[in-house]
Amino acid sequence: MTMDGILPLYKDRGMTSHDAVFKCRKIFKTRKVGHSGTLDPNVDGVLPICIGKATKVVNYLMESGKIYHGEITLGFATETEDLDGAVVASQPLSQALSDQEIQAAMETLVGDIIQIPPMYSAVKVNGRRLYDYARNGESVDRPKRQIHVDYFKMQGKSTFDPETGYQKFRFEVGCGKGTYVRTLAVDLGQKLGLPAVMSDLTRLKSGGFVIGQAVSLAQLAEMDEAQLEATLFAPEHAFHDVPQVNLTDSQWQIIKNGGFLPGDLGLASAQALLFYEQKLRAVYKYDKVRNCFKPEQMIDLT
Repeated sequence: MTMDGILPLYKDRGMTSHDAVFKCRKIFKTRKVGHSGTLDPNVDGVLPICIGKATKVVNYLMESGKIYHGEITLGFATETEDLDGAVVASQPLSQALSDQEIQAAMETLVGDIIQIPPMYSAVKVNGRRLYDYARNGESVDRPKRQIHVDYFKMQGKSTFDPETGYQKFRFEVGCGKGTYVRTLAVDLGQKLGLPAVMSDLTRLKSGGFVIGQAVSLAQLAEMDEAQLEATLFAPEHAFHDVPQVNLTDSQWQIIKNGGFLPGDLGLASAQALLFYEQKLRAVYKYDKVRNCFKPEQMIDLT
């Protein structure tokens, strides 16, 4: 039986996102599996996985905002910007910063900001991943990118260890596509004049799914076929506030051949989800010049 849908996976720590995809391929018995946004091995939480025909909506899922909960430590920095890497800077605090001072600095990193991705990341420069350069001890100019941070705030009060000179605090951040939270931690440290590191991270929300909906690989391994299918959400879950159009038989024949639909569908949107027999068949977009809706992504033409 072929399954199609989106799985809100709970990715455990200690595995890569690729590991999670590999295991899902075996569990769901298909090679058509893809994830919607990498989670580092030392980060756990929600990782939406697309199965079968739902792999066509991976890019739409990635556009959705994400929420993380974690911890930042002030006083030292590492080469990977998290606890996996070697320490590259140390500046213990002689006394704690006030929580108000920390929160004020965090608020300067909200909105549209410029971020430079970490060297230990999968961003490609000249056809190579940045982590390849880093592992070979090579330096390369990293591309600046604009990201969006909805909010970045402390959770509870910070703690200070006078013996180590390290100050820690929990945080929550809501952010858009392409944001490196560990780099936010480092940038915050720079705002405060201190080396900093992301010392813990969990993704609470991604692709419209929250952590309470997520299913672990251990749970999936115990399920039968019917239970596995019940964990999947329909591909249209990847879209929010996009109008749906139920196709007539004649319209369906046009869509199956990649044809255009007239622009007078009565939609106040530049995008439309096209359904036939209660299945999402395609995503169409409005062409202002031609005054018609044309294919953006074909989903299921069977």
